[in-house]
Amino acid sequence: MTPRFVVTGTDTGIGKTVFATALTDALAGCYWKPVQSGLDGETDSETVRRLGRIPTDRILPEGYRLTTPVSPHLSARIDGVPISPDNLSPPAVDLPLVIEGAGGLLVPLTERTVFADLFARWQFPVILCARTGLGTINHTLLSLEALRHRAIPILGVAFVGDAQADTENIIVELGQVRSLGRLPRLDPLTPDGLRQAFCDRFDINCFREALA
Repeated sequence: MTPRFVVTGTDTGIGKTVFATALTDALAGCYWKPVQSGLDGETDSETVRRLGRIPTDRILPEGYRLTTPVSPHLSARIDGVPISPDNLSPPAVDLPLVIEGAGGLLVPLTERTVFADLFARWQFPVILCARTGLGTINHTLLSLEALRHRAIPILGVAFVGDAQADTENIIVELGQVRSLGRLPRLDPLTPDGLRQAFCDRFDINCFREALA
């Protein structure tokens, strides 16, 4: 089976799309967003293509494209588009595949299904993106509990933001999880700067080990 990863986060707007971009680039892989909510402006797939300089044929079409930038269950209701979780099966590709969820683990996909339910069915290693700011300890530990409650494999935590050594260490200790590295804030955020930051702060072998 083609190597696959799920990139999820403790919340929305924490930088998981930027991390997913860097990982897709580093692995020379493909990117897939199962559900895109909100089509005004740049979508996540478009961001990954632009920021990672990923060829168009390695950006796979979303399973559902919904108009309103809200939780998928509500966006689908507004659009009148029923979401069938059973139809969301990761595409078959010959390259490593990076799959990005929407928001956090318990974001509703439908009135009865959350994203974590999809991840439990797929059983691919999950990378949990966590910001380093105030409140992240609680959010990250709760997210790890939600993953383990569903027996979802966890590759590790990728921190995003300014260095907070104590925060990162306590999450690793209490959460019994591996830190994969920390992606700093980049201003400006450019393709070259992102590639270099990922190369400097993440060991690509941590991801390649999961591919073996």
